[in-house]
Amino acid sequence: MSTTRREFIANTGKAVVAGGLITLAENNTSEMAENKFIHHVYFWLKNPDSKEDKAKLIAGLKKLSAVKTIKWFHIGEPAATSREVIDGSYSISWCTMFDNGPDQDSYQTDPIHLKFVEECSSLWTKVIVYDSIDAK
Repeated sequence: MSTTRREFIANTGKAVVAGGLITLAENNTSEMAENKFIHHVYFWLKNPDSKEDKAKLIAGLKKLSAVKTIKWFHIGEPAATSREVIDGSYSISWCTMFDNGPDQDSYQTDPIHLKFVEECSSLWTKVIVYDSIDAK
């Protein structure tokens, strides 16, 4: 059975993250997710070759996704791309979308977030966060 592009997009409902902007593609058009707060975190593991540490961090992030104000999240790792402008030195990335800044602020003090930091912070040596809002 063949599926059309429109059916595929309708059935998957997946968002594509590119450069911190969420776009939804259908019929060769793009729409920017407007009035959202994007919180993108990059983690460098103390033991980057440890599959166990990587799995523990990913499991912790999956638990963290239960925070009610998170509207969308993505757990990623460096893609196999190589250009001068790409920094693929991190181990895991965590990208979340909130409706607004106050929702992201409440996430920072949510007991689920605090427990994640308590249980997983021993796994990393460095964390960098990029927060963004709509460009005006």
